[in-house]
Amino acid sequence: PAGPITVHPVDHASFVMETPAGTIYVDPVGDAAMYEAFPPADLILITHEHGDHYNADTLTALAGDTTQMITNPAVFDMLPEALKEKAEAVENGASTTFGEVGIEAIPAYNITEERKQFHPEGRDNGYVLGFEGFRVYISGDTEDTPEMRALSGIDLAFVCMNLPFTMDANAAASAVAEFKPTFVYPYHYRGRDGGTQDPQAFAEMVGAETEVKMGGWYD
Repeated sequence: PAGPITVHPVDHASFVMETPAGTIYVDPVGDAAMYEAFPPADLILITHEHGDHYNADTLTALAGDTTQMITNPAVFDMLPEALKEKAEAVENGASTTFGEVGIEAIPAYNITEERKQFHPEGRDNGYVLGFEGFRVYISGDTEDTPEMRALSGIDLAFVCMNLPFTMDANAAASAVAEFKPTFVYPYHYRGRDGGTQDPQAFAEMVGAETEVKMGGWYD
């Protein structure tokens, strides 16, 4: 109701959203030139410390004088001092605000025993952003946790899937079919170790209640 939200996939786990509340960068990594086509960041969200989600040099290049940053506590502790001055650490289950947008930190972690070393419970964040009449869920790196499956009232979701670090397309689709966002983007579906998941197969498993959007994450 407050206005349009435009999604710009950048690469793998990085994307930009132009929203009525400002321009939001999510896990921006890579060359800062990749972001030149977008408005400067008003808010930067960092889910966790892995190199495909967090890069201090990229953040230094993209964070302006008025940019607000929200990170999990582990990343906050790693930030250079100049970036810490712009950042706020939000732990699992806590919340904060960006203007009038409420932001909840959703636990993001592995639940399969042999994967728990990648994303231990309690460290990393997903996020739910509450715009006027529109809720956005960003999974970060996670499996289909009880906290994900318990989500409600999500209008737009970004859901990861790649092995061995997160989950496969079957688990991702099963979770989405349970919490039923209006729209979902599969993202983060190609892995360094060949763990690629098929977003089209995911789309076929999700069910009719959710519209699957395909972004050019790897173009």
